[in-house]
Amino acid sequence: MTRTRKPWAVRTARDRTEAPARARLLDAAETVFAGLGHGPATVADITAEAEVSRAGFYVYFASKEEIFRVLAARVRDAFLAAQDVPGVDTDDTRAVAEASVGAFIAAYVQHLPLLRLLEQQARTDADVGALWEEIRERPVHCLARYIGRLVEQGRATPPAEPLTLARAVGGRCVEFARVSAERPDRYDDAVREVTALYLHLLGVPGGTAP
Repeated sequence: MTRTRKPWAVRTARDRTEAPARARLLDAAETVFAGLGHGPATVADITAEAEVSRAGFYVYFASKEEIFRVLAARVRDAFLAAQDVPGVDTDDTRAVAEASVGAFIAAYVQHLPLLRLLEQQARTDADVGALWEEIRERPVHCLARYIGRLVEQGRATPPAEPLTLARAVGGRCVEFARVSAERPDRYDDAVREVTALYLHLLGVPGGTAP
């Protein structure tokens, strides 16, 4: 006789990934790690912040180290998502530049305390180190590929190769994001100035260096 499992007894990987409790735990973990640091933070701190039971934590994560690595991947994905600009005309280079710069700076400001901690942990944890390298490099290479496509289409005439330009723009985004983290009222100025530099380096008409 075939045994069947009750529906509530089975959780798929997707269920665990998309569950609201998992999202609360991740948000809580970011708050706890940013406030206490990696070493002092505990699973109990995270579950208390998330208002999720300790048993509930282990439904989604095996350890404090695992949730920390998942947080690192979430930050990486936030920066990669900055290259996607839903609702923006992808043929409008200026609009795409402004939207992507704004999204990158906003993501950096949002995750800045965790980014500082990730950089520290990357020095002693190989897994975190690999994720930190992805956080630093993948968005830059994604932007470089976009710039390369603009050049191929004749829509940009940069004075340097795409990867060099992408690194310059990324570095300026980080610089202005740190200013915006301390002075939120400077966010709009930061987006405007970095966008102007980006367009200037692309050789897009109307782009002027700040």
